[in-house]
Amino acid sequence: MKKELTPKVTLRVRFFLFCMAEFILVVLLAELAGWLFQRYLGITVDIPIYVWAILFSVIFGGAITNYITHSFIDPITQLGDAMKEVAGGNFQVSVACSSKLKEVTDIYDNFNLMVKELGATETLQTDFISNVSHEFKTPINAIEGYASLLQDHQQTQQEQDEYIEKILFNTRRLSSLTGNILLLSKINTQSIKPQRTSFRLDEQVRQAILALEQKWTEKNIDLDVELDKIQYSGYENLLIHVWTNLIDNAIKFDPPDGMICLRMRQSDDSVVFTIEDNGPGIALEDRERIFHKFYQSDSSRKMDGNGLGLSLVKQIVELSGGTVSVDNLPDAGCRFTVQLPL
Repeated sequence: MKKELTPKVTLRVRFFLFCMAEFILVVLLAELAGWLFQRYLGITVDIPIYVWAILFSVIFGGAITNYITHSFIDPITQLGDAMKEVAGGNFQVSVACSSKLKEVTDIYDNFNLMVKELGATETLQTDFISNVSHEFKTPINAIEGYASLLQDHQQTQQEQDEYIEKILFNTRRLSSLTGNILLLSKINTQSIKPQRTSFRLDEQVRQAILALEQKWTEKNIDLDVELDKIQYSGYENLLIHVWTNLIDNAIKFDPPDGMICLRMRQSDDSVVFTIEDNGPGIALEDRERIFHKFYQSDSSRKMDGNGLGLSLVKQIVELSGGTVSVDNLPDAGCRFTVQLPL
């Protein structure tokens, strides 16, 4: 296997060859100058070779100095100024390099990528704080209220159990909300996409179904599942959130003793996943907005939720190059359709 030279070694070799070429060129030009004077002017110039060498070295030295300044010194100075800006908290800096050396342009590209990621991290923090301050008020107030009631010690055991259950419900809601906000903000702001892996897409859907087993068994919901065996290359750690959110959403709106149908089919160039429930359906004016962050329709506000699940679904599916849509069924319920390219 051929071993690739590191940029440091490449620059050293290039500089060594450049110096050798300069030395040989100076000697040849000195000899050529004496020959031209003799041939065309009939003058024998008896100037020592080292004088010619000094003369041409000065000329070439000036040219080389200009080249090094343009290719190395100026870019390093510009990069140093940009680093000072970043150190001062300015993550909007972007530097362009006029050098033709790959090693220098690579440094600039990596610097710009680093600044972009730092800016994304700052945006993530700002977005998270903004969303947290807005969405956390209700569950925190509920937890505080029920905890204050428990301090009175005047409730019956049944009332205490009810208050504790309410506190646990709101803490789980806070935990889910925090995770969803962080994941959604990360997907929106990251410039480096996660690594694609090869995995069984149908098995991942089955894992999501099993993870929600308690919820659909409590409502005595039957699942009609037909999944093609599909080997898929994509964002495995993100796509699990798509199936989990869609199935959880169907369970939430499907009536007790209802039925949920899940289908996954593979064509030549895509995978199509559909999930149908027998719930109340989605109003026409809500069909587009349900994918917006923190949007909840009137019917969904009556149930557990924070308006982030479907927004996560849309962001992850689009990051994977696919589409997600929703339609009402003729009798009752709705169908979500996810299409992913192969």
